[in-house]
Amino acid sequence: MIKPTPTDDPQILFSTATGEICLDLPSPYIPHRATGLLHLPRFIAKIRKHLAGTLPKSYRRNFCKGFDRFLCMHLGVEPQAVIDAVKNATSDDDLDARLLAIFPKDLRVAKWNREIVQKGMSEMGRESLDAAKKKMEALDRTDIISFADMIDFDEGRIP
Repeated sequence: MIKPTPTDDPQILFSTATGEICLDLPSPYIPHRATGLLHLPRFIAKIRKHLAGTLPKSYRRNFCKGFDRFLCMHLGVEPQAVIDAVKNATSDDDLDARLLAIFPKDLRVAKWNREIVQKGMSEMGRESLDAAKKKMEALDRTDIISFADMIDFDEGRIP
């Protein structure tokens, strides 16, 4: 199911189920160093790849959608504002300052973190998650219970 891409880039594999897979993106379970928000480091890494023109097509189709969009909705900011902050930052510290300037004072970190780790656990979510697991030939996997788990499975963090 997974094989190296023709470019043989060691950070990209190819899956017949999901397309190109970036092995260097952070897990959605990694918290952002300045905010504690889960998924934000991953969104930032995807933005950096997007700005560099190296975000694979398989990731571009959901860029600023899915978890990226849910995070921005939670924070009350447009994805483009986060993209602009990443684009204009001169360092990680500068990026943190820019993000904190556009984000609300109350980040509601616990609410967001709980929500993201539970995506796919509602009745409707389980149906969607099962459809994704079937596509990835992982329907029998009982250890994949959320979409964050599915991302980690697809990118090889869950064997």
